[in-house]
Amino acid sequence: MRYLLPLFLALCLIGCATPKRQAQQNGHVGQKVTVRTTAYTQTEAGGAKNAIGGRLHFGGSIYSAASDWSWLPLGTRFKLLSTGHEYVIEDYGSALVGKQTIDLFFPSRSSVRGWGVRHEEIEILEWGSEAMSLKLLAGRCKNAHVAVMVAQLKKQGVIPAS
Repeated sequence: MRYLLPLFLALCLIGCATPKRQAQQNGHVGQKVTVRTTAYTQTEAGGAKNAIGGRLHFGGSIYSAASDWSWLPLGTRFKLLSTGHEYVIEDYGSALVGKQTIDLFFPSRSSVRGWGVRHEEIEILEWGSEAMSLKLLAGRCKNAHVAVMVAQLKKQGVIPAS
């Protein structure tokens, strides 16, 4: 009997903590925010593959984008309201770390130049995984910009995905 009360309290605390973290993540869904956007193409460092080893996407149902994963994590889906296109964060870049900037993938240098730098409103459709971001980045810390993202994710209390 004397163990039941502490066990009950522990279960209540655990039960209360889990939805809070989930609520924080889900709190981003539907959020509209104006962000600085830039553009990149496959002729730049990194080539035509994204940070998770797949091909970069332009057109169809989904477009590729890059960000600082400690700000917008891997897998975050958003709609660019000015075009209606849906993007997914599947890449990162050294110039993005520490900045709240989204780099949009375009297939050519001329379209990158045509985009330039714009402040655009986006709507978050699905929040990505900080845990998966940390897992993928942890082995790449020889790059200073990656080490910064990893440190920031750890500071936020993110535990790598197993």
